[in-house]
Amino acid sequence: MTSNTGLLADFFELRRKKGDLLVLATVVHTEGSTYRKPGAQMLIAPDGQVAGLLSGGCAESDLLERAAKVFSTGIAQIADYDTRGTDDAIWGIGLGCEGAMRILLTRLEPANDYQPFAFVVDCLREHRAGAFALVTASRSANRPLGHALHSHARNLSAPLLAQMQSGQVATLDDEGAEVFVAPIALPERILILGGGADAQPVVEIAGLLGWQITVADHRPAYAIADRFPRARQVVLASPAELPTKVALDDYDAAVVMSHHLPTDLAYLQMLSQCQIRYVGLLGPQARRQRLLSELGDAAARLSDRLAGPVGLDIGAQSAEAIGLAIIAEIHAHLYGRNGASFSGLLRALPKEH
Repeated sequence: MTSNTGLLADFFELRRKKGDLLVLATVVHTEGSTYRKPGAQMLIAPDGQVAGLLSGGCAESDLLERAAKVFSTGIAQIADYDTRGTDDAIWGIGLGCEGAMRILLTRLEPANDYQPFAFVVDCLREHRAGAFALVTASRSANRPLGHALHSHARNLSAPLLAQMQSGQVATLDDEGAEVFVAPIALPERILILGGGADAQPVVEIAGLLGWQITVADHRPAYAIADRFPRARQVVLASPAELPTKVALDDYDAAVVMSHHLPTDLAYLQMLSQCQIRYVGLLGPQARRQRLLSELGDAAARLSDRLAGPVGLDIGAQSAEAIGLAIIAEIHAHLYGRNGASFSGLLRALPKEH
């Protein structure tokens, strides 16, 4: 599952608390170039409000119309969109992606315990591995179209359980039904070390991506939860105390940005002892060299994972742009990319641009 599940989870929780019905739209098959891939999901409320995108906004109007029927009947529905030929112009949807997409719409309600999305949210909150499954075609009365399963359900067949445990997206025949299976993509976990004003846009942008963020600072005036509404946790602790309050090895990336040289040095010393695979350091090259020099032998343990100065070179000057540059570099690093221009246009620009 590769959608921004953090924001979907927030939308879902608000609706579930009120007992509202929802329609879950899940991409179950694609061919060619499509905006989203199998496993991506979108939530639709009866009032037309949505969370998530499956086609960049192009097919969503049609999905809303289909969702209205699912709301009224409770019967799941398959929607096929194929933009590889002339049908797209006839439909007037205008996807223009030169690909095909199959989307399953199912109704979530108290009667079915909002499954499978309630299970997805539980896994996200607990950062626990899992998978969900949906019936996309059926010859079995016990498993109608849209029937939901998950990896902690009872009485799963051995093939279905094995597929759920594989961590791979797949469709398989199981007990008279065609079942789509997708792992739940757990959100990245980011540790921000320093709670100054310039940390706020970093946290905001990371939060919009659905990442789980912890902010830590040794200064009471900065370690205030209200200053970071998208952070999951705000910790008041010195660098020496921090390992007793958070499990450092659980994080995918850390950014050192306290603007206090002795504190940043202590943070780097602490990070050299853990396995976080990306460590960003705010500040110019000369500051990095001074800190590494003072770290001594510990610097070698950071050499292949320290990004300093932190961030992509996008010409950032404001705190918001610097935050964007930082999160963009972390995203690229965690997904094995180098942050290059898709078109190559930027490589042709003069350096002063």
